[in-house]
Amino acid sequence: MLFIAPVILLAIVSHEYAHGWVSDRLGDPTPRHSGRLSLNPFRHLDIMGALCLLIFRVGWAKPVPIDPRYYKDRKKGILYVSLAGPGINFILAFLSLFLEGILMKFGSRTSTLIWILCQFCYYSAVINIGLGLFNLVPIPPLDGSKIAASLSEQASRFYWKYQRYWRLILIILIVSGILSKPLNWLNELLLNAMWRIIRLIINL
Repeated sequence: MLFIAPVILLAIVSHEYAHGWVSDRLGDPTPRHSGRLSLNPFRHLDIMGALCLLIFRVGWAKPVPIDPRYYKDRKKGILYVSLAGPGINFILAFLSLFLEGILMKFGSRTSTLIWILCQFCYYSAVINIGLGLFNLVPIPPLDGSKIAASLSEQASRFYWKYQRYWRLILIILIVSGILSKPLNWLNELLLNAMWRIIRLIINL
């Protein structure tokens, strides 16, 4: 818990802040006016989503309100904003593993502090990859559905038609564990791929 709790807060805050920051850069003042351009975790925390992330390693935060009417190109704007959240999680995961590699190469193998920092970096990578991948699942209200809807009008109509059922479907998929196996496999695949790249970079 000492490792995972702060990592979850960092992953969630970064994810939602990235959504708001990109939307703000595209001309939408809504995230700023709603107080979501903040690093305060309590402005972004969704209790159910955080508990799911803690227990099932997949979860979500409180969605950042945006207004696509401010974008010059509505579909591209939604696409960029939706990709920003998972994107920052993958960047943080890579940086965490890179720092772990540096610590392993140059730090003392007998140092308790180095061991603690390495563990923190590892959990940061795992949680950030898990959050990023989960949010790319194309089920509302996750980012993957917004990405799909911005790329396909047919997908957008499909999501709208069954909008009342999506949250229940998502909870069932999480609790039943149906999503766990493919997401865990993808998490391990991406984690190992990043680690191989980092080992080549720092010659570990």
